[in-house]
Amino acid sequence: MKWFGTGDYDIARQVLQRGIAAIFLIAFVSALAQFPALLGENGLLPVRRFTQVVSMRRAPSLFQWRYSDRLLRLVAWWCVLLAASVVLGLPQAGPAWLPMLVFLVLFGAYLSIVNVGQTFYAFGWESLLVEAGFIVAFLGSDAVATPLPILLFLRWLVFRLEFGAGLIKIRGGREWRDLTALFYHHETQPMPNPVSWFVHHLPRWFHRGEVLGNHAVQLLLPFLLFAPQPVASIAAGIIVLSQLWLVLTGNFAWLNWITIVLAASAVDDASFRWLGGWVVPALRDPAQMEAPGEQPVWFVVVVLAVTALLLVLSYWPARNLLRRRQLMNASFNPFHLVNAYGAFGTVTKERFEVVVEGSADEGPRSEDGWLAYEFRGKPGAVGRLPGQFAPYHLRLDWLMWFLALGARDTRWFEVFLARLLQGDRATLRLLAGNPFPDGPPRFVRARVFRYRFSTPAERRAGHVWWVRTEAGVLVPPVTLPPQAPPPAPPPHG
Repeated sequence: MKWFGTGDYDIARQVLQRGIAAIFLIAFVSALAQFPALLGENGLLPVRRFTQVVSMRRAPSLFQWRYSDRLLRLVAWWCVLLAASVVLGLPQAGPAWLPMLVFLVLFGAYLSIVNVGQTFYAFGWESLLVEAGFIVAFLGSDAVATPLPILLFLRWLVFRLEFGAGLIKIRGGREWRDLTALFYHHETQPMPNPVSWFVHHLPRWFHRGEVLGNHAVQLLLPFLLFAPQPVASIAAGIIVLSQLWLVLTGNFAWLNWITIVLAASAVDDASFRWLGGWVVPALRDPAQMEAPGEQPVWFVVVVLAVTALLLVLSYWPARNLLRRRQLMNASFNPFHLVNAYGAFGTVTKERFEVVVEGSADEGPRSEDGWLAYEFRGKPGAVGRLPGQFAPYHLRLDWLMWFLALGARDTRWFEVFLARLLQGDRATLRLLAGNPFPDGPPRFVRARVFRYRFSTPAERRAGHVWWVRTEAGVLVPPVTLPPQAPPPAPPPHG
């Protein structure tokens, strides 16, 4: 069965299983902190309203049968514990079916969240985590050799992720073809981090080099993932380095980290040991490692059946790669298996931000009474250095970036403003602070500003990271409608 299993990728299996489990852990912690306020019983886009109009067939989910904030928290906490057990390596020490069962539970639970998450979960890395979680479920445990079909399919996943992103750029905005995209990206990306300001001010020849490097990594190296060793390991290593540069310069939730983990599928044990076996105890001399047992027949049958299913589902994303109008971050089935990926087909040249303000005054006439709500991650106060939040995902902040770009779906934002007027505690916990600790404001409004990074001279003179100019009003001052008085009691007689 050497064609099926191998002992040359045992370290890769550990990296894949523990790494994907760690990202699942972060994702479920994020759901615990944000899902009830965004999508819960009193959320901005309640799940119950969604499931009334979208069927189980279109969006399979545990929460189609019943949703409550308590059930969501119960599921998420259990999955945090399961994911933590894989990070510690506990299921991997058991029979081959045990990590398979754990990952399938994580897959099903997170699929249930994504499929009712609406616009707050409409990100490519949500589908990526769901797909990756399903595939790594069939890597088995330490008791069996690492199955080659699953490793190869994980490389196909990295290929779709990288090559799809490269094609979407070449087919997208001219700025990717004339090598000017990075003149703007570090400033206009959804959520800059503490390094973004400094990288933005690097010479333009450096930014052109960034674009050239990006094209090489995304359009050429993915093919080498299927080459013999050590070429495949070298290609994977370069992809990892490119992802670490993105980690250093921006906040893209867990997109970069999961790509780094998945790239391990192309790195053999010899390369891992050469890279740093003396640092990690698990990377010991292969002669001292326990040889895996024989492959159980049931395990071979299951893995081959799953591989066949995934190959059939690959038809749609493969066809999408060849289409002139390539879809970006698209799922072709309700289980989010074998998806199409891609990001930043175009780069915005100017940054706009929606600034939400409240006023406790009786009438919103004076500008002095308006106080801004600060978000955790998105730019607001010009003197505040952008923070580092990835791999944690700040969903509300990301939606505010799309809102400033002119997103059509604004229902959630209308409810968000209403929750601020109500002083809703769950909503306020999503923000960096509450400027009205003694009670909710009487009015709220939303203004649009154009933001740009300050120049080094402006930074030294004014101690600011941003310079902004007002560009318009998105929502004029609004308040809650007056409550109707209670009905008069019936007359006695």
